[in-house]
Amino acid sequence: MNDIFANNLKKLRLQKKLTQEQVADILGVGSQTISRWECNTTYPDVMLLPEIAKLYCVTVDDLFKAESSAYENYAQRLASVYEMTREPEDFIRADFEFKKLVKKGECSAEDLRTYGIIYHFMMYYSMNKAIELFDKVLDDSSNINTEVFWKTKNQKMLLYSQIGKSKDNISDCLKEFNEDSSVVGNWRYLILAYLSDNDYNGAYEWFNKAIKKFPDDAILYTLGGDICRKLAQHDEALLYWDKAIEFDSSCLDAKYSKTNYYEEIGDYNKCYALWLEIIEELKSAGLDVEASAEQKKADDFYKNILLPNTDK
Repeated sequence: MNDIFANNLKKLRLQKKLTQEQVADILGVGSQTISRWECNTTYPDVMLLPEIAKLYCVTVDDLFKAESSAYENYAQRLASVYEMTREPEDFIRADFEFKKLVKKGECSAEDLRTYGIIYHFMMYYSMNKAIELFDKVLDDSSNINTEVFWKTKNQKMLLYSQIGKSKDNISDCLKEFNEDSSVVGNWRYLILAYLSDNDYNGAYEWFNKAIKKFPDDAILYTLGGDICRKLAQHDEALLYWDKAIEFDSSCLDAKYSKTNYYEEIGDYNKCYALWLEIIEELKSAGLDVEASAEQKKADDFYKNILLPNTDK
């Protein structure tokens, strides 16, 4: 028999301030059974081990360790496991248990603090993983299509700006631009880098240079419209978005920008009409999931914003 296991059962029960009778009731066995387990004369059915571990807020492995302590709750124990391993699977297990505590209204301040810590750790893991995956795509640029490369580059730059590394975007893009300014993508990335750093005047200056060299590039005009919106040059913004759509009728980024602008200025009819147009284009492209998501948002917009403002 295992003395460590038997000793742990007694120690953990006492740490949780439970009697043998209370444990027996919870596990659905007799109190004499609990006594025999703790005296190391009998051993529980293996199917009961997860229930015993959960009752004492430990893992099954903890029951067999020489040094084991009961935790405040099972979520706290799983959080400690994740803090040691930093494995996403362990984060998911802990997150699931904390969500149950929150739903029941049983989260203490310490629980919330610990819950926040595991999200803090997971945030850094996710950030680094995202950068690693983006770089794999960008390092293999010769084997992917231009649109995928552009979207990936855009997403990485957005991430960098969100984590306070927008200056890195600019320096990286300037380096690529100086290596080859004949590629329109390098102009786009440089403009986007200044946008990500909230340097709208710098972005506008590079945009004006870019359209002289590439006067029919839809993405450049989309960026130009976005820059002008930030600079409160609304007529120019609409002009550039319309040019983007003129050069590429399927330029959804320009249409999304216009939709957001119309909502911002309170022109809800134009906003809704353009939104429906975007939904139809998504459907035509076979992007049914994206179309359904946009349809739901558009329906909510119609119900909660457009209709209440129709008679005003």
